[in-house]
Amino acid sequence: MAQTMPQGLPDRAALGTMHGKETVIAPPLAALGVSVLCAPIDTDRFGTFSGDVARAGSMLDAARAKARAATEATGLAAGIASEGAYGPHPHLPFLAMGTELLLWLDRRTGQEVTEMTTDSQPVYDSLTVTNADVATGFLARAGFPATAVTVQAAPDAAPLAKGLTDRAAVDAAIAQAIAATGQAIVGTDMRAHMNPRRMSVIAGLAQRLARRLGTPCPACAAPGFGRVRSLSGLPCADCGAPTDGVAAEIFGCTACLHEQARPRAGHADPAHCPLCNP
Repeated sequence: MAQTMPQGLPDRAALGTMHGKETVIAPPLAALGVSVLCAPIDTDRFGTFSGDVARAGSMLDAARAKARAATEATGLAAGIASEGAYGPHPHLPFLAMGTELLLWLDRRTGQEVTEMTTDSQPVYDSLTVTNADVATGFLARAGFPATAVTVQAAPDAAPLAKGLTDRAAVDAAIAQAIAATGQAIVGTDMRAHMNPRRMSVIAGLAQRLARRLGTPCPACAAPGFGRVRSLSGLPCADCGAPTDGVAAEIFGCTACLHEQARPRAGHADPAHCPLCNP
């Protein structure tokens, strides 16, 4: 049974996706009484993982553009869009990290509600090979064929093939790339419908977004009250000096900008104190 909707939450929303994300985004929103309609738009024009089309601006810029395009194509007031970014882990060598963002946009009010998460164990990798046999171990690690792969002839070249889930097709694409440049770059296909790990992360993010949309602001009753940022300054357990640790979470409303600080209990380990451990 659908829950009572917070004040101002529309009963339909347009989702900008070409990659099956509605399968994990629609169910949590349905529990709020919001039905999701896939918009007939080409989301690849806002950027692709394979580099065919460069993303203009930030992840938020791209998600906002997709959501707006979805509302324009359907005539609905609310739009939803997902955007991801994957690359080397910023702190751990040889590891990858992914960032996923999910945006809710209400064109009537201009209100945006976003949820973001990171994935420290994404299925994101690539390997340069000079013969197809070398790719066997890589494909196994990537979870092929559940996770599809792409094949490029050069790092900056558009893929010769995407969405490959058949070994014979992979070998053929590798052979084509090697014939052209002497090498082939086999990579995980990061489109959500081709990468189960990424789709599962988006599913978790959709549940978080639904919970947040189902939380009305205590000041204005608009949907989407939730965490907007954190404040550092958690005191050191030894000397009491402020550290980089989170001292409070700030919950807020993106409609009326009302905020509440929720202090975090406890103290920081002295090992992370700039005075105790300079």
